[in-house]
Amino acid sequence: MNEIIQLIKQKATNYKAEVIALRRHLHQYPELSFNEYNTAEFICQKLTEYKVEFQKGIVKTGVVAFIKGKNPDEKIIALRGDIDALPIQEENEVDYCSKNTGVMHACGHDVHTASLLGVIKILSELTDKFEGTIKCIFQPGEEKLPGGASLMIKEGVLKNPSPVAIFGQHVYPQLTAGKVGFRKGMYMASTDELYLTIIGKGGHAALPHLNVDPIMIAAQTLVALQQVVSRGANPITPSVLSFGKIQANGATNVIPDKVYIEGTFRTMDEEWRKAAHKKIMTIAEQTAIAMGGKCEVEIRKGYPFLVNDEELTAKAQEAAELFLGKDNVVELDVRMTAEDFAYYSQEIPACFYRLGTAFKDKPNSGLHTPNFNIDEAAIETSIGLMSWLAINELTN
Repeated sequence: MNEIIQLIKQKATNYKAEVIALRRHLHQYPELSFNEYNTAEFICQKLTEYKVEFQKGIVKTGVVAFIKGKNPDEKIIALRGDIDALPIQEENEVDYCSKNTGVMHACGHDVHTASLLGVIKILSELTDKFEGTIKCIFQPGEEKLPGGASLMIKEGVLKNPSPVAIFGQHVYPQLTAGKVGFRKGMYMASTDELYLTIIGKGGHAALPHLNVDPIMIAAQTLVALQQVVSRGANPITPSVLSFGKIQANGATNVIPDKVYIEGTFRTMDEEWRKAAHKKIMTIAEQTAIAMGGKCEVEIRKGYPFLVNDEELTAKAQEAAELFLGKDNVVELDVRMTAEDFAYYSQEIPACFYRLGTAFKDKPNSGLHTPNFNIDEAAIETSIGLMSWLAINELTN
């Protein structure tokens, strides 16, 4: 196995510059969820260049490539990279800044896509070193409900052939480039979107006794809803209830008819998730009624929580330590952010790990910010490790 590791490392070093160029191209031309048509075409062009078999048009912009080793039916595994960008105006001053106004790869999906192409190039040159098939999934729409993963699964991405395990990675600006992180078992939260419309009776602000003030109802509702987590959740069950948008079209002397509120609820327990939904609806509706108004509640159920398979992740972590050295592999904490990779984890054993991308010598911006960028030294780690994890799993 040491011979294969050295071979992969050499290829990762050799192809690093090429994959960085791929990443920079993708970074310049980001596309929003489920509209990644040019991105998909670019992926197909590279796969054709690499002489790799692929299927396109899955959920319109999804692409699946196949790398077949000796005895292709012996064992099938999958690798996944998401391809969509975010509605953010980039503020980085780099030569490869986004050329699409208001759209940016602020979550590193350009890195995931370019890296998976790099992995395919490496593995397609090593097909005599493993038995089985590696199914490489370029997935659209991770950033937007219902999530590209769920739609690709519905269209049969985990069939014909059916992988027995899947790996995915995500850039992580909390770790320096060259390091990676793993967590066995429960890792990321479920996420649900909350939309509240509070209806009152508007009028002149100087005549509050003639109105039903939806702003006051909104204020009481937001305070009351904090009971859902602080008094309703088991203290050892991770839960987050946050509100990020309040909109009322009133004025200094105008009480509006309606107030719109948007937020999110996240947890790691499905039974509590269902119970919390009921509590949110009851508290919001009854608070409004008690104050003479009405509250319409819409809860859009989002991604499930992500559970990394214990055995698969333990093997992957051990393999990463062998490839990178123990000092470069860390144990991760649970995260209340969400990922539609969770849908794969509901179907087959899954391992979702973090790729360190932080600069060592300058400030780093977080994901989903207009200044997010990566230390491109992480690219070599990315393509090398994922290639090794794939071969290691097939030969285990």
